[in-house]
Amino acid sequence: MKTPLLLAITTLAVTPAFAQLAAPNAAGVAAGHIHLNASDVDTQVKFWTQVGGKIVQREKITMAQFPGIYILIRKQDYSGGSVGSTINHFGFYVRDFEPSVAKWKAAGLTWEPVKNPNVGQGFLTGPDNVRIEIYENKAISTPMAMHHIHLFVTDPLEAQKWYIQNFGATAGKRGMYDTANVPGTEITLAKSEAQAPTKGRSVDHMGFEVQDIDAFVAKLQAAGIKTDAAIRNSTNASNLRIVYVTDPWGTEIEITQGLRMPATVASR
Repeated sequence: MKTPLLLAITTLAVTPAFAQLAAPNAAGVAAGHIHLNASDVDTQVKFWTQVGGKIVQREKITMAQFPGIYILIRKQDYSGGSVGSTINHFGFYVRDFEPSVAKWKAAGLTWEPVKNPNVGQGFLTGPDNVRIEIYENKAISTPMAMHHIHLFVTDPLEAQKWYIQNFGATAGKRGMYDTANVPGTEITLAKSEAQAPTKGRSVDHMGFEVQDIDAFVAKLQAAGIKTDAAIRNSTNASNLRIVYVTDPWGTEIEITQGLRMPATVASR
């Protein structure tokens, strides 16, 4: 049942959905989503609307759309915020940095500036202690776009190798960080002592959308990677198939086929 806030912002119109996820790489993989456990869905919906996302409802799934990623929101208790888990934070590019920061401050969002002489940079702290990094990029064609998911791992080069071998990522470097890049996002790898697994935190897991989930998961299993269960149909949305794996550092990963939005979607 929708809460009063969600009812208030739901429209009856069905509108075309603009392209969101990137085209897949040669392994058939693209960034898909980040899944949040929320103490209150309405609060998260309000926050992501203020940040600049487009809130849509796909059957039982509430999500904020941004170019390159979906932020999925579900009501569920959690054991802690993103800091302290393997997914320490995730980040977006923003085209008009100063006006965006001014808008967020005016809306009462928590903003932490970073002193960077070369580019606008800072952090938002969202509801449920979700940490979000913001970078200025005047070259992007949209107001915002997905930039990175920042993992804290004990061995960045081994993590980079794991994502290259299993998800077709390409190796990269950003400043001091090694990266594993898939269409739609950069997986940034920071060296750290062991962190808490993501499952059960406010940032519960990240997701990749694949073209052929059966073939893709068969390759993972042949490489010795265990899935949580068999591939199954989602109970939250039709034409969506899912399965979970966990990387060696405790990052839960949902593999989906069919999360990419259809031609029409009900807007909130």
